[in-house]
Formats: sequence, structure tokens, C-alpha cells
Amino acid sequence: MAEILVLYYSRTGGTAEMARQVARGVEEVEEMAARLRTVPPVSTVCEAVEEEIPADGPPYATLDDLRECAGLALGSPTRFGNMAAPLKYFLDATGGLWSSGALAGKPAAVFTSTSTPHGGHETTLLSMMLPLLHHGMVLVGLPYTEPALGSTSGGGTPYGPSYWAAAGAVTGLRNEEKQLCRAAGRRLAQIARKLAAS
Repeated sequence: MAEILVLYYSRTGGTAEMARQVARGVEEVEEMAARLRTVPPVSTVCEAVEEEIPADGPPYATLDDLRECAGLALGSPTRFGNMAAPLKYFLDATGGLWSSGALAGKPAAVFTSTSTPHGGHETTLLSMMLPLLHHGMVLVGLPYTEPALGSTSGGGTPYGPSYWAAAGAVTGLRNEEKQLCRAAGRRLAQIARKLAAS
């Protein structure tokens, strides 16, 4: 069984909920499984020291998770129109994988959440694509053949699923956003399976 790595950082839970939905979509594809991983927070004062295993939620990602995956779904909340620092910090440590070409040719998708309606959904998705392109990964978007992309009022782009969680509100993903996350996971897993078979 091939695995899709669903790698994300989440601070208030929106991106984590999206990651779980993407993983559900991956597992709807025959012979495909999701490997859910997160990254620890970083400190602006000094390097944060975290336990090797988080107190709750999925384990922290390792470079082996990237090396072993058949595809990657990468998720982050927006930080001023960019990916969050903890995810960028993890990706900055992947130089060895880049030099060996370990990720070249593997499919990848991106997803994001933000607390404001114009908080930089699309620029955050694009910022996550840049290191993936440098790794030689094949980017997978969300086509407008997904009906929820035309009906969602809280997020969603052809670059990847997005979610607008009103600041301070605990509303959870709307039905359309769940559909788009699962669709992205399915699409990524289907393409990974086809690439592995060729």
C-alpha cells in the first residue's frame, strides 16, 4: 500500500481539521493510505525544544516521512499571505532530499486556512508551492469540475483547498470545504497511484 504524506502545521485547529479531511479523501482511493504528520512550533527568541513525540495529535514529521511517501499534501495557516514559520523551518531542512532528488516526480498538493476573508489564501498556497517546485514535485490543483469550488462561500481555490475561519469563531469546516479537502486528497492519491504504475 502506497502512502500519501499529509504534512501540516496548525495553531488553532482549522488546518488540522482540513488535514484530516484530506487524509479521508486519500483513503477513499484503493491501495492508498494517508500518513498524517505535523511539525513542532518554533520560537522567535531561540530554538524551541519540544518532546520528540507531541502530547496529542499526529507525530512530528521526519525527513524519512518525505523520502518514503508516494505523494505529499502540505497544509499551513496563513501568516501575512505566507506559510507559517514552523512549516517553512521544516522545509528549510530538506536540502539533502533536494540534492538527492528524493522528491522529484512525486505529486504534491497544498491547502490553507486563515482567520480573515482576504487573509492571503492564494498567496499562502503559492508560497507553499515554491519549495515543492524546487524539489521537482508535480503540483496537483483543484479543477472547477469539483462542484463545491463554485458554491463555497468560505474558501476554496483552483490552487488547493482553503478555509476561512472567522477570527475567534469556532465554526468548523463547512460542508463545501470538507468536500474540497476530500476531493484534493482523492485527486492526489489517484495521480500518485497512476505515476507509481507507469
